[in-house]
Amino acid sequence: MPVVFTMGNFFNYNGKIYKDGNSILSPDSRALRYGDGLFETIKVKNGEIIFADEHFARLWKGLSILQFSIPPNFTPHFLQEEIIALIKESNLLNARVRLSVFRGEGDLFTIKDNFPNYIIQAWSLAEQAGKWNQEGLIMGICNEVKKSCDVLSNLKHSNYLPNVFAALQVKQQNWNDAVLLNSFNRVCETTIANIFIIKDQVICTPALSEGCVAGVMRKVLLNKLLSANYNVKEAAINKDELLNADEVFVTNSINAIRWVQAIENRKFDNKMTQEIYSSLIL
Repeated sequence: MPVVFTMGNFFNYNGKIYKDGNSILSPDSRALRYGDGLFETIKVKNGEIIFADEHFARLWKGLSILQFSIPPNFTPHFLQEEIIALIKESNLLNARVRLSVFRGEGDLFTIKDNFPNYIIQAWSLAEQAGKWNQEGLIMGICNEVKKSCDVLSNLKHSNYLPNVFAALQVKQQNWNDAVLLNSFNRVCETTIANIFIIKDQVICTPALSEGCVAGVMRKVLLNKLLSANYNVKEAAINKDELLNADEVFVTNSINAIRWVQAIENRKFDNKMTQEIYSSLIL
C-alpha cells in the first residue's frame, strides 16, 4: 500500500493540490527507503516568502551535490509560485511551509526517476513565532549521537536521524531543545536551529566546517552583525566554551532569534542577545 505523507488541510504534490489524507508515496519511494531528498522550512508573512533567495540557493546547491536531474521548468520561481498557490488555497496569510524535494522510485543502485519530486505543506504560523522569548529556552546536550563533518553536513537533507534521536531525548528530559555535537565532540547545532555564544562581547557560531546546517537565518544574521560592526566570528566551539559563555542564543527561519536561559546546570544572561534582537530582528 502507498504511504500517507500529509499533515495540513491541503498539500501540493508535484503540482497538484490534494486534501489532507490522500495517499501519495509508494513503498518503492527512495525518499521513504533512504531519505533521498532535501527540505526547506520557510516562513511566509503577509503572503510573502521570507528570505526566498537564500532558501532556494541552499536547495539548489543540495540538488547539485545529490546529482538530481533538474528539468528546465523546475526553477526557484516555479516553486515560489507553487507555495503561494497552496497558501491561498489554504486561506493562510502567515504560514510555516515545508518544501520537500526528493527522488522517485528505485533501489539503492537503480534510480528509476532522477528528477525532483516535491511536496509542499503549509500550517498556520504560531502567534509567538519571531517574538522575543522572555522566559528563555532550557536545553541539554545530546552526547550519544554525533554529527559528521562532510559534504552533506551543511545540507537540509531528509536523513535526519541524529536530530530525531536528540529530539526524543528532549522529550524525555522535558527540555526545549538539545545541542548536537559533531564527530570531534565539539558544538555543532541544535535539533532545529543554529547556535551562537557570546563571551566578553565576542559573538561566535560554529563554522560550517564543523558540520552544522548552513542555516538561512544564520547567514542573514552574520551579515547583519558584521554590517553593524559587532565582533563576530565563525570557529570551533568546545563544550567547555559553550558552558562558560556569557550568553547563548539559537536561530532559525521561523523563530529568528531565541534566547537560551540554561544548558544543563549552567544559566546564561540575555542582555546582548536582547540588544541584537531589538536592533537587527524587530
